[in-house]
Amino acid sequence: MKPHFRHLLAAAVLGAFVFTGAAAQGPNWNGPQEPFAIYGNTYYVGTAGLSSVLITSPGGHILIDGAIPTAAAQIAAHVRQLGFRVEDIRYILTSHEHADHAGGIAELQKLSGAVVLASPAALEVLRSGLPDKGDPQYKGLDPMTPVAAGKLRAVRDGEVLTLGPLAVTARYTPGHTRGGTSWTWRATEGGKTVDVVYADSLNAVAADGARFDGNPGYPSARADIERSMATVAALKCDVLVSAHPEFSGLWERKARQPKLGNAAFIDGQACKAYVAKARERLVKRLETDSKTPVDK
Repeated sequence: MKPHFRHLLAAAVLGAFVFTGAAAQGPNWNGPQEPFAIYGNTYYVGTAGLSSVLITSPGGHILIDGAIPTAAAQIAAHVRQLGFRVEDIRYILTSHEHADHAGGIAELQKLSGAVVLASPAALEVLRSGLPDKGDPQYKGLDPMTPVAAGKLRAVRDGEVLTLGPLAVTARYTPGHTRGGTSWTWRATEGGKTVDVVYADSLNAVAADGARFDGNPGYPSARADIERSMATVAALKCDVLVSAHPEFSGLWERKARQPKLGNAAFIDGQACKAYVAKARERLVKRLETDSKTPVDK
């Protein structure tokens, strides 16, 4: 999440935080976006600026990310528009514990009854709705509606979540936040099976006036994000969707879709290119950090 965008207004009601509206956001974060098939049983159901992916099966579905709170209705409508039932979503997976990706999860969980899965480092933020005080972006973060604790559990790094024929693997990718997680699975279409990656944000970001590298609340942030970049670059990756779709080139591949069909989404270099751009942003962030005093 970009700290200079105060994108949601929150109010505390009876000790729980509820969003009351949306303020300035990133470009088209909650803009309308028609849902579409990415490959096989994998569908894009997010907004124009924030990804959410549905993986379907006859035994139930898996949803990744819920975007901002006001996007929950749009995501649910997209699921139905594609001919699937929201009530058949059994699991909701999280990329990381910021309100622009997890803010809509509480409402989507309520609609579906799904179990929410996340890295252990993300659980307290999801359970309480309160930002992590150690997050380099903490001063620019808003609270969000808590996820029902009774249907919230941790996943291990490398754990394979199975649901009928589906098998989705958790890949810890901290750095942007402590709880960052990417997800991988395989999808088949027309007899061809591909490896799909839902990559978490690899952006080294801090609130205005704060450091990313050398932040006392998260001293391992740089080492974590560098390790996560190596993890994503090494993944088997035929089809890439990133938490912010514009960073993965998804829209460029989508533009080729009418001519090439869903084969347009296949790009074996997409993960490596995604990481290369993230490394460029890290270099710029470190230059900024070198001019920013450490907050004691």
